[in-house]
Amino acid sequence: MGVLGVIILLIVILLIILISFIAIYNSIVSLRNKVDNAWFQIDVQLKKRYDLIYNLVETVKGYAAHEKETLQEVIEARQAGLNADNIKDKSVAENKISSTLKNLFAVAENYPNLKADAHFMRLLEELQEIESNIAFARQFYNDMVMRFNTRIQTFPGNVFATIFGFKPKDYFAVEESAVKEPVKVDFTKKD
Repeated sequence: MGVLGVIILLIVILLIILISFIAIYNSIVSLRNKVDNAWFQIDVQLKKRYDLIYNLVETVKGYAAHEKETLQEVIEARQAGLNADNIKDKSVAENKISSTLKNLFAVAENYPNLKADAHFMRLLEELQEIESNIAFARQFYNDMVMRFNTRIQTFPGNVFATIFGFKPKDYFAVEESAVKEPVKVDFTKKD
């Protein structure tokens, strides 16, 4: 092999290395963008939930005006969710919302006229659909976070993550009690 052959071999090796670096960097950026997109999908569902919570509280207020403490807790939890500006804070707020909604549903159980209200029942159906959408979006988001974090924590992705400042993303966690104790509402009881 002559000098020209060695030069061509070195150029080929350098091109392979360069193409590999570009592919690794692009895969990390692609996964980061998928994580961001997955979060935006969650955010859309959470905003729908916040609007629905407001309507639920207003509906319950009409029937249960003396339940101010419970209604205030729901309103405060909703506001905390609206004000949360990172995923950890959003997770805490969402767990609080789930907890306060359980209390709101318990209050609603004491008001037969409220349980029979068509508007209230429609709001509950919408909430159930949104909760399902949030659960699906949360699962998808956490899957994307896992893939992204794995990519930037394993070799050679960790080298690129360090060089280009990619940081692990936070999971959108659910409080363990929220998983073990789902919201159970039964408005079919006769009072």
